[in-house]
Amino acid sequence: MKKNNYIYSKITLLLGLILTVTVGCDRNPSDEVAFATYPKTGDVFIDGFSGGLNYYPFSGSVLNAFTVDTDVKFKGTASMRFDVPNVGNPAGSYAGAIFPDGGRDLSDFDSLTFWIKASQAATLNEAGFGNDFGENKYVTTIKNVALTTNWTKVIIPIPDASKLTLEKGMFWYAEGPENDKGYTFWIDELKFEKLGTIAQPRPFIANGLDKVETKFLGDVFNLADYSLTETFNLESGLNQSITVAPSYFSFKSSDIEVARVSDSGIVTIVGSGTSKITASIAGVKAVGSLTINVAGGFPVAPLPTLPQSKVISVFSDQYANVPVNYYNGFWAPYQTTTGGAIAVKGQNVINYADFNFVGTQLTTPLNISDMTHFSVDIMMLELPTDIDLLLTFKNENSTATTFQQNRIGQSYQLDPRAPVVYPSSNFQAGVWATIKIPIRPTSETSLDKTGVNLIIIENIKSSNVKALYMDNMYFYKE
Repeated sequence: MKKNNYIYSKITLLLGLILTVTVGCDRNPSDEVAFATYPKTGDVFIDGFSGGLNYYPFSGSVLNAFTVDTDVKFKGTASMRFDVPNVGNPAGSYAGAIFPDGGRDLSDFDSLTFWIKASQAATLNEAGFGNDFGENKYVTTIKNVALTTNWTKVIIPIPDASKLTLEKGMFWYAEGPENDKGYTFWIDELKFEKLGTIAQPRPFIANGLDKVETKFLGDVFNLADYSLTETFNLESGLNQSITVAPSYFSFKSSDIEVARVSDSGIVTIVGSGTSKITASIAGVKAVGSLTINVAGGFPVAPLPTLPQSKVISVFSDQYANVPVNYYNGFWAPYQTTTGGAIAVKGQNVINYADFNFVGTQLTTPLNISDMTHFSVDIMMLELPTDIDLLLTFKNENSTATTFQQNRIGQSYQLDPRAPVVYPSSNFQAGVWATIKIPIRPTSETSLDKTGVNLIIIENIKSSNVKALYMDNMYFYKE
């Protein structure tokens, strides 16, 4: 199985660009000043680099993944060679980099194209243009490109070329091992082209859905997190989808006194009410929308009152917390839950979305033999039709894994080992619920209380919980 998560999380700066600061006097330019124009060169790599191109690896990438190969090529005398490392390579866990230059005017082109082949069948995670370690304003990405041992042509359409009058990010890529093994792929004839056959642009926001969310006064978020894509029809008949940076879009808020959207897709919540955000690219309306309901400020979780001496805290601003490895292990391949610990208006909370199950792992296993209860605050902004959550404490270090389970939500009990501790009728939308769970005898649960190291919460049965907030997770002695 191929693991992609670590690649995306490590696409950060490794090598800084040198900034030149020019100091001048406070004069306005005269009408006769000729402003700089940028070359309209489309070639990026044709048997070698066009002038000024650089190579900057991402953090975590092997530094020497890229070389010029004069033995294997599609056309001419040379190609770009990329060597993806094996899993566990101390020099880097994947291959990824950008190829920037001083800037070009790409407004006359409609696509970036290249020929690619590999030493084996593989899937290239990501490639594209617009990534320059600067603003990255017009990043355009093609994902999951199927590679074979034969040369094939890849076409990455430009969403709106009129915006690319000064683009520095000529090409970028990120690729990890296949089935834990490294391999090699080659790219040749890398260039921007005016094909004239890129047709039927169809932009999308929020996966083409009319999404509705609850937000709070003062919230700030990026529409890049809402699946901004565009699909084009190519001459071959293929419908090619790409991921598109927010700056290509023109966003519109139906009520700017509720939500305001910047040119770069940053949304700021400024008032109570409802606002619908729609979008377009180059005059083509995007499919999908985001409706935001704002009732007021983010509700504060109840303040625990027990003294620290009676508490072993996992997550709370009120207590000193024990060390935690993670609040979301992103367990592949079945977990869909995203999110983790965040700060909302100065309040540290845990927020989960696309929820199915999630785990909090403690750095050092806890001895909870003296504890009588576990407490957690849970809030759902919108109550689903069914709430049925299973909360599990585990001791994975015992000879046999031991655990205690409790159910939150549905009022019926299917398993005496997992009694309902908080019925769904007690939840209110947008209101924190404090749930106190007794630590039951080992004879009932099998839980070895001397080394609890994992807390898991999950949807079970028909539960439709998709998003929730959590706060004040702690064991305590009554």
